[in-house]
Amino acid sequence: MLILASRSPRRQELLRAAGIAFRVVVPPDDELPLQHHRGRHAYFVRRAALAKARSVAQEMRGLVLAADTIVVCDGILMGKPADAADARRMIRRLSGRWHRVYTGMALVHGPRAMTDYQSTRVAFRRLTDRDINRYVATGEPLDKAGAYAIQGHGAALIRTVSGCYSNVIGLPVPKLLAMLAAFRQA
Repeated sequence: MLILASRSPRRQELLRAAGIAFRVVVPPDDELPLQHHRGRHAYFVRRAALAKARSVAQEMRGLVLAADTIVVCDGILMGKPADAADARRMIRRLSGRWHRVYTGMALVHGPRAMTDYQSTRVAFRRLTDRDINRYVATGEPLDKAGAYAIQGHGAALIRTVSGCYSNVIGLPVPKLLAMLAAFRQA
C-alpha cells in the first residue's frame, strides 16, 4: 500500500479517484520555505517533494509518495498565503494573466528514490476587487498554493487551462501513474 506523505485532502481525493490504495502519514515539516532558484522551479518542487518523502520514509516501511505545488507568475513563486490579505494580493497578481502551476512528486522506498514534475499553464479572467474579496471570504484560498482551488469556488476565476488539470489541483495523476509503473519495474 502506498504511503502518502501529505495532509492535503485534494491529493487524497485524486488518489482515491484513480483507484490507488494509500494511507496518510504527514511529514514532520509539511511545508518547506519558498526560495527562488533562479527560474529553476521544477528543481525546487522536486527537491521539496523529495525532502518530504524521505522524512516519512525514515520512519515508515513501504513506498512513500510526496508532492509539492507552487504557482509562478511573472517569476514570483507563490505558495500558500499567510492570511486573507496575502490571498487577495496573490489573486490580484494572477488576475487577467497567465501563470504556471508546478507540482513536484517523489517516490521513495528504502534507498531508492525517483522524482518528476508537471507544469501546467493557467489563465485567470480579469477580476474586480469585489470578485477577489468575495472569493477570499469563502476561506477556500487560505491553504492553497497561489491562493485558489480550481476544483472549488476558484473555478469561477479561471479563463482557461493548458495542460494537466489534476496538476493544478495538486497531483498530476497521469504522470504519477507512469512514475509508479516505472518505479515498480526498476
